Amino acid sequence: MTYKILSASIIYINEDMINQRIDNFLKKKFKNIPKSMIYRIIRTGKIRINKKRIKPNYKLKIGDHLKVPSIKILIEEKKYFHVNNYEKNLLNNILYEDNYLLIINKPSGIAVHGGSGINFGIIEYFRNIRPLEKFLELVHRIDRETSGILILAKKRTSLISMHKQIREKKIKKEYIALVHGLWPDSLKKISEPLLKVNLKNKQKKMLINNNGKISETCFQIKKQYSFATLLSIFPKTGRTHQIRAHVSHAGYPILFDKRYGDSNLDKRIKQKMSSNRLLLHAVSIDFIHPNNGNILHIEAPLDMNIRNFLQTLV
Repeated sequence: MTYKILSASIIYINEDMINQRIDNFLKKKFKNIPKSMIYRIIRTGKIRINKKRIKPNYKLKIGDHLKVPSIKILIEEKKYFHVNNYEKNLLNNILYEDNYLLIINKPSGIAVHGGSGINFGIIEYFRNIRPLEKFLELVHRIDRETSGILILAKKRTSLISMHKQIREKKIKKEYIALVHGLWPDSLKKISEPLLKVNLKNKQKKMLINNNGKISETCFQIKKQYSFATLLSIFPKTGRTHQIRAHVSHAGYPILFDKRYGDSNLDKRIKQKMSSNRLLLHAVSIDFIHPNNGNILHIEAPLDMNIRNFLQTLV
C-alpha cells in the first residue's frame, strides 16, 4: 500500500464555494479521504473556520478561512490505470468550453463517474488532467453505454443555474436511437410511470409501474429500414434509463441493449457491427448559458462506428 501526506493548508472561500455544508465540501474536495475520517477531524476540532471549531452542518460563507490539517491518505495506485486509453479521444471530443462550462461528446463504454467497481469516469479524468480547476462537477449524467453530449460545470454558480433549468424543464435534449422493428407513425409519445427495482445480479432496472415516477418521452421517425427504425427522441422528463425502458415497453427495443433489449434479434445483425454498442446517442441540447444568458445549441456528431453501420442498412 502507498500512502501520501496531504500538507496542512488554508482555503479561502470564494463565491463558487459558498452555501455548501462543510462536510459535503470536504467530501467533494478530498475524494480519496474516507468519509469517516472527514467527520472525525471535524468532530475533534482539527478543521477550523476563522480559527473556530465548527459542526458538520456549518455552511460556508464568502471570506471564510478554512484550515485543513495534514492528513495521511491511502493512494489507489490503479485509480487512473485505464485513462491513457481514452486520453486522446476525450480531449478531441470537447465540443465547447469556456470559463463556465465544459461540454464533451462522451464515447460509449465509459462511465461519467467512478464507483461500483469502475476505476474512473469522465469527471475523475478531467479532474486529473485539470488540477488547477477549482471546481468541476457533472451537470447531469448519461448511461455508460450511451454516447453523446455531457456537460460539466466549471463554477458552482454554473452548476446551480443549470440544475435550475433542468428542474424548470428549460433544457431541450434530443437523442437518436436505432430500434428493432418498424416504429408506427401514430406512436408520437409514451407517458408511462417508471419504478426502479433491484435485480438479483445487483443491477437496477426501470419497470413500467403505476407506483413509479411520471415519465414522458416523445418520438419522431427519422428513417425506416427493412427491420429497424432510426428515431429522434425528446425526453420530457429525465428518469434513469427512461428512453431504453419506454421503447422496450412499446415493443421496439434499442439495438444491442443488454439490459432492456432483445438478444435474439441482436444476434441476427451482430456480425454487421464490430463493437455491438448500444445504439443510443445524445445528439443535441439547447439551454441558456449560465453567465451571459444566450441560448446555446450544441450538437454531438455520431462516431464512425455508428455511421458506417447505418450505411450498411437497407
